Amino acid sequence: MYEVAKLADVSIATVSRVVNSDSRVKEKTRQIVLSAMHKLGYQPNSIAQSLATRTSNSVGVLVSELHGAFYGAMLSAIEETLRAAGKFVLVATGHDREDQELEGIRFLVGRNCDALIVHVSGLPDKFLVEHNKSKTPIVVVNRKVRGIADRCFSLDNELGGYLAARSLLQAQHRKIAYISGPLDWTDAQQRLQGHKRALAEARVAFDERLLYEGDYHETGGSRALNHLLGTGIPFTAVICANDESAAGAMAAAHDRGLKLPDELSIVGFDNAPISRYVYPKLSTVHYPITDMGHMAARWVLQNVYQQENLDVRQHIFKPNFVDRDSVAPPG
Repeated sequence: MYEVAKLADVSIATVSRVVNSDSRVKEKTRQIVLSAMHKLGYQPNSIAQSLATRTSNSVGVLVSELHGAFYGAMLSAIEETLRAAGKFVLVATGHDREDQELEGIRFLVGRNCDALIVHVSGLPDKFLVEHNKSKTPIVVVNRKVRGIADRCFSLDNELGGYLAARSLLQAQHRKIAYISGPLDWTDAQQRLQGHKRALAEARVAFDERLLYEGDYHETGGSRALNHLLGTGIPFTAVICANDESAAGAMAAAHDRGLKLPDELSIVGFDNAPISRYVYPKLSTVHYPITDMGHMAARWVLQNVYQQENLDVRQHIFKPNFVDRDSVAPPG
């Protein structure tokens, strides 16, 4: 920094302000300092900076997986919001296992992240509440945790399950199969509750034999539909845990020669890009994960970096049904 200051004919303090993107530096001076840095090959040491300022300007994000449109949309929204504020994202995965989620959080904290944004299912609420008392604030996506609700951004999954079932009931379906997500996950439980509520309102009995516990993956959707068809129990429609499993179910139906939606109606969940490109185009429940990602990042900017004039009032997001071509009255 001394050599840069000497070449640019400015003070070391001015070089420091340029390195730290201080808005008080005039643009002409900034360009002179940047030019000197380039000529000397000077690269600021981020670790040393974080020790001096006690901030790393980085936010850790822990997600279940890296594949799939859902997590891609979430990560893109978080990164976009933070990058616009000069912050960076460090990502780890937990694979929905408590031990790996804990390992991921320890990794991110060890990299001196200023805050954590997590999408986890294995770690208990108690751990998340206790961790929040540490020096690294935590923000939770897709889960409402008692005690830290002010930093949780979740979906009304029960309403989503209700809307999916109601769409089929309004199309006169009464024999409806259901491919759920893992039923030890809260969101899968809530969606199934909403499904049952819609059936109860229509005075349609829920048939446990037509419930298959899936895994949110395309192969799981194919396996689930083949199992349900193999039971011999008649059904005219199926609701899937997400669009990926719905795509797998549709592929299995096509392989069996079923005409969609004339012989079988299918509904998904998420409104992922794949829902617009399968045939027929998939009717689904829109999950505003992009909006939730933006909101979680804004919470960090407001509460960790003290940025003002950010709207972070919405904590529970509402789904809505997207009607496309995969639902028709039973033949």
